[in-house]
Amino acid sequence: MGKISQGILGGLSGKVGNVIGGNWKGIDYLRIKPSSVANPRTEGQVNQRNKFTITLEYLQANKDFIKIGYKAFATKKTEFNAAMSYVLNNAVAGSAPNFTIDYSLALLSRGNLSDPLNPTVDYSNAGTVSFNWTDNSTDGNANATDKSMVLVYNPQKRESIYILDGADRTVGVQDITIPNSYSGDTVHFYISFVSEDGKTVSNSVYLGSGTAA
Repeated sequence: MGKISQGILGGLSGKVGNVIGGNWKGIDYLRIKPSSVANPRTEGQVNQRNKFTITLEYLQANKDFIKIGYKAFATKKTEFNAAMSYVLNNAVAGSAPNFTIDYSLALLSRGNLSDPLNPTVDYSNAGTVSFNWTDNSTDGNANATDKSMVLVYNPQKRESIYILDGADRTVGVQDITIPNSYSGDTVHFYISFVSEDGKTVSNSVYLGSGTAA
């Protein structure tokens, strides 16, 4: 908005072309009318909305995990927005209109803490998922007191079951109980570590998918 200090153009009121004049609290002003979008539903715009929608659906189910996992990237933005940006740019697969999330690339935590070593998952027992790993607490910047973070994502139900303060790195196993209603659903598994003070995390590791027992 431009102020008109001496009332040039006679204190223009109304629109001339794409210029609009008016008066606000005794101050004459001019402003440019924004250009209208000729087609607000172009193919590119629709594709971007579709990518945004599937990313939002995925991250909404995992927002508590992300709040810890993206803490280091929450500078002038929320942890959730940092995760949105990362997944949109790195983990959307497929082609229009059938976009999908590449779960192996869709990190739920990002950081430089040492990753889990040799992580595996066992979901053969009904109602329970067992995450296992090898103790590497003497490697890199790992610590014996690092806490495991484990997550089971159910895209069909658009929700996740997780533990954010699990077994220490030295323990090597963390079980998690899942609802009976998950039986027969395809679920996805993630594990990462967070330091005892909650300030540092590892990248999340995707352990694949399976049919819940």
